[in-house]
Amino acid sequence: MADRIAPPIAARMADIQPFHVMALLARARELEAAGRSIVHMEIGEPDFPTAAPIVAAGHAALAAGQTHYTPAVGLQALREAIAAHYRAGAGARVDTNVDINVDAARIVVTPGASGALHLVLAALVDPGREVLMSDPGYPCNRNFVRLLEGRAVGVPTDAAHGYQLTAELAREHWTERTAALLVASPANPSGTLLTREQLVELHALARERGAALIVDEIYHGLTYGVDAQTALDIADDIFVINSFSKYYGMTGWRLGWLVAPHSHVAALDKLAQNLFLAAPTLAQYAALAAFTPEAQAVFEERRRIFAERRDYLLPALRELGFDIPVVPQGAFYLYAGCRRFTDDSFAFCRDLLEQAGVAITPGIDFGAYRAHEHVRFAYTTSIEQLREGVARLSRYLKKR
Repeated sequence: MADRIAPPIAARMADIQPFHVMALLARARELEAAGRSIVHMEIGEPDFPTAAPIVAAGHAALAAGQTHYTPAVGLQALREAIAAHYRAGAGARVDTNVDINVDAARIVVTPGASGALHLVLAALVDPGREVLMSDPGYPCNRNFVRLLEGRAVGVPTDAAHGYQLTAELAREHWTERTAALLVASPANPSGTLLTREQLVELHALARERGAALIVDEIYHGLTYGVDAQTALDIADDIFVINSFSKYYGMTGWRLGWLVAPHSHVAALDKLAQNLFLAAPTLAQYAALAAFTPEAQAVFEERRRIFAERRDYLLPALRELGFDIPVVPQGAFYLYAGCRRFTDDSFAFCRDLLEQAGVAITPGIDFGAYRAHEHVRFAYTTSIEQLREGVARLSRYLKKR
């Protein structure tokens, strides 16, 4: 019998990097199965269960037999609820004197925010075209661009830029191949926000040069000491991505949405039909309850708790010697310089897990610029667990 020849793996796969933190998470689970206690500060998932009103709505939809396909762009009632949420001002708690004119026809409901990002990039990026984004930044963004045979251009940013892509930086890295600017506010891993003025400048640059502005707002609502800001109050030709995972605590339901200009909705509808047919039906019916006063009260209480966690963890890590020059105003992350302890963030995270039972994320997951000098802490566990993690971290550092 002739030797079997395996089909070749596509060349693009060499450029698509894994989530290194997932290997650390798998190891953490192994240690837990063996009886070790692990403090988890690595995964960007709220520790709270889905709010009771959403769970009840999911049960009711299941009992009513609401298990069939919805239109590719989403359940009409949910699209209308999302649009009404923006028009009511809940999507932008700022005094701008600008009406947020979002109608349901602009909403595309997707399987998670990842589905929304995949849709918009597929609609905008031809092979060889470039998308500018910050480095550090969420790693899947650059991998989605590569999957489409585009080129993700990571623009080095640091604390002086708030770890954000600014219009000035975008101009410096612009080429004739630039198709889009992709920014996030609040951002992962830094938790920083773009100001309204910065968004206006980015939009003006994109419009002037015939490119798209894509704004990732999946942590929208999770802000501390400042009001939420959405790019939708600036112009109606910006692509805005959001999710029910973070503020709404529905990670496992896999539901997100995209607000798009009217000019692109038909193309996005066509892509959705082919890529995923429709977002999960049960999740869509459950998400209708996310905009009720009862659910909103739960979310706001959880936001308060996240703020308390940040306000504990930030000074505690600084006292241990981590460099955190920018106070994050959103999401639930601290992007910390660890150069005082190591120049290999992955080895540091791996050793910290094995020796101290504390799981955090290496900076190499978020890009290339000074990545080995940074780690990310997620304050997505209880403050008691955070205190335990800091105590273990302190003992570990004293032994180094």
